[in-house]
Amino acid sequence: MHKILISACLIGEKVRYDGGDCHTHSPIIEQWQQQGRLVLLCPEVAGGLPIPRAPAEIRHGTGAMVLDKTANIMTADHNDLSQQFISGAEQTLTLARTHKIKLAILKEGSPSCGSNYIYDGSFTSIKRTGSGVTAALLQRNHIKVFSEHCLIEATAFLNTMGS
Repeated sequence: MHKILISACLIGEKVRYDGGDCHTHSPIIEQWQQQGRLVLLCPEVAGGLPIPRAPAEIRHGTGAMVLDKTANIMTADHNDLSQQFISGAEQTLTLARTHKIKLAILKEGSPSCGSNYIYDGSFTSIKRTGSGVTAALLQRNHIKVFSEHCLIEATAFLNTMGS
């Protein structure tokens, strides 16, 4: 049975920057959880960031650019958290490799986990196309990343992999 990496906040773990969660009540996720497929992780906590923590956004780039050290993840008061985000992404990749994971469900919009969009770095809730640091690193390593909004597509991908 194939394991699925999932952002811990989507399962109700209180790991978000504000100390909350983004519990996604979905029959698909509930089924995967009952099957014992889910491997939970918050890359930001794995990278050493506390709960709660200051909100952070990628400035002038994407997660891939943070990995390449051509963009940074900053808080509104200009603290650079890029290294913690990279460390969390690397730990996530190690966990994925340990469990032979080929599929991840990550929290959309997050500077770590966003797969389709992230915030633009202005702390004004403006979204733009791009991936977070963890999503980008997983994608570079041939792990398919979906957001919590694309569970039907994730299920279809899982079905192509066999049981």
